[in-house]
Amino acid sequence: MHSLFRFAALRHPEHAAVIQRVLAMPPKRSDRALITYLAEPEIDALLAAPDRTTWVGRRDHVLLLLAIQTGLRASELIGLTCADLHLGIGAHLSCHGKGRKDRVTPLTSGTVATLKTWLSERAGDPTSPLFPTSRGRPLSRDAIEHRLAKYLPIAAHACPSLTAKKITLHVLRHTTAMRLLHAGVDTAVIALWLGHESVETTQIYLHADLALKERALARTTPPTSTPGRYRPPDTMLAFLEAL
Repeated sequence: MHSLFRFAALRHPEHAAVIQRVLAMPPKRSDRALITYLAEPEIDALLAAPDRTTWVGRRDHVLLLLAIQTGLRASELIGLTCADLHLGIGAHLSCHGKGRKDRVTPLTSGTVATLKTWLSERAGDPTSPLFPTSRGRPLSRDAIEHRLAKYLPIAAHACPSLTAKKITLHVLRHTTAMRLLHAGVDTAVIALWLGHESVETTQIYLHADLALKERALARTTPPTSTPGRYRPPDTMLAFLEAL
């Protein structure tokens, strides 16, 4: 509703008074569920699930590794080409993100080594999709989610805690953010890393980080209180009896 009336304000200034009253209405408050993300043992179990003796398994392993390390959206992963990787000094990848915004994401040395091996096997043109199907076409979003759903039961055998979580590709994006947060990275940098429009979007990770809250609690001075039921002193009892 606010978006509609902001648009109307540009087209119908004669109704500015009414439009301003509508825009002054506060948005409805809604419950905010805590995000789901993977712990380190769960990440290791998921990355070990693809069968790397097959071409498809090796492709899926690199795809999951890149998704967890970079936090790219599904559309961004699908749109990657071989030319988007820069694996020399200052290794990074370039992606065309949401809102037609381009951004650069650095890569760790382990991810670079895995990508070099995959590019050598992939042997595609610079404009070819980085993660193709067996016929050379780009993977679809449904295909990626299907591959992820296939590996989750396999990973759950090694790490049973995965069975209690609903894992989607976007959960891997949340995992990237939480790993950066646990490493002490500022939320403004995380927002740039993930391509968020506003730093406020990144605040959801602060709400979900119990370890960060526990560290904050450890820095505070605990209140002085004696456990057990309160027992008034004799002087208090004598005063009350004299009333």
